Amino acid sequence: MTKTTLIPVGPQHPVFLEPLNISLKLKEETVVGAEINYGFNHRGLEKAMAADFRRTIYMCERICGICSFYHSTAYCQSMESLFKVEVPERARFIRLVMMECQRLTSHTLALGHTAEAMGYESLFMQLFREREALMRLVNDISGNRVHYSINTIGGVRRDIPMEKQKEMLSVLDGLETRFAKLAKVFKDDRTIKERTIGKGVLTKEMAKKYCVVGPVARASGIPEDIRTSYCRDLDFQPIVRDEGDSYARSMVRVDETFQSIQLIRKALTMLPEGPLEVPVKGNPSGEAFIRLEAPRGEVIYYVKAKGTVDLERIKVKTPAFVNVAALSAMVPGCEMPDIPVITVSVDPCICCTER
Repeated sequence: MTKTTLIPVGPQHPVFLEPLNISLKLKEETVVGAEINYGFNHRGLEKAMAADFRRTIYMCERICGICSFYHSTAYCQSMESLFKVEVPERARFIRLVMMECQRLTSHTLALGHTAEAMGYESLFMQLFREREALMRLVNDISGNRVHYSINTIGGVRRDIPMEKQKEMLSVLDGLETRFAKLAKVFKDDRTIKERTIGKGVLTKEMAKKYCVVGPVARASGIPEDIRTSYCRDLDFQPIVRDEGDSYARSMVRVDETFQSIQLIRKALTMLPEGPLEVPVKGNPSGEAFIRLEAPRGEVIYYVKAKGTVDLERIKVKTPAFVNVAALSAMVPGCEMPDIPVITVSVDPCICCTER
């Protein structure tokens, strides 16, 4: 009878960008079970954010650097719901543009991380070269590379003037051309296919059981994307695959990269004239519930205010919280060398998960 061996992976591991521990149960080289262990990165941000509602705009961006603009947008939309104000159309479109820019930086990071996990150092560096062009672009627009800090309750603090729009379109044209060559490697390279096809399969039924979201869900045949509600002006349709393996999850991100470029182009074409924000006075009161589609999936903000400057409660549900947990269903049946690539394929974010 083959003996079961317990092997810890992490919390410090070369492929993990943040501390995460996966306790693997192996029979020889085959994984037969896994337990996901969190708790190495808790910062108590939710409690800290239940304070001055104006300061919270900037604090919520610190939950995660990769999707910081989504956090500040979701929070500002929550407060706008409490204040019962509608942001100007120009501000709404600027938010859409900046969110899709951040989706591009997130997906190129995730794909680069996947390439690095498979030993494709050149592919990794080329993807990060494209990401750097995007980072410089958003820095020119917002003044910041990571935490944009242009959201405010009632709109945005910075405009995208015509000259910046032209610069943005030029950068996107170059990105689309160069990324097409890198995407071809992901789609056609024999070694990448051998390392990802049929590895870490998450069936549609298991995806529903674990309540996964974002590219992880869409790669398992679930056509769920919150952008269908707030990108309706841009003729948006979610990208879905049925295989549910590491290859499908990467391909969803590859295709969504091209899709985000198109969405930004459409949004800039439709960018209306008008003010950037509406004034908001007084203190908030009541409850608000907001959903947005971050790069890793659905992010939810619940805010409760009591009519004072300090919030009573703020609760954040991030996509990595459920996506990382689904690894325990993906890895059984795989071999030990497959674990790093499968883990990276869900785009884990422990800052988001633990806060």
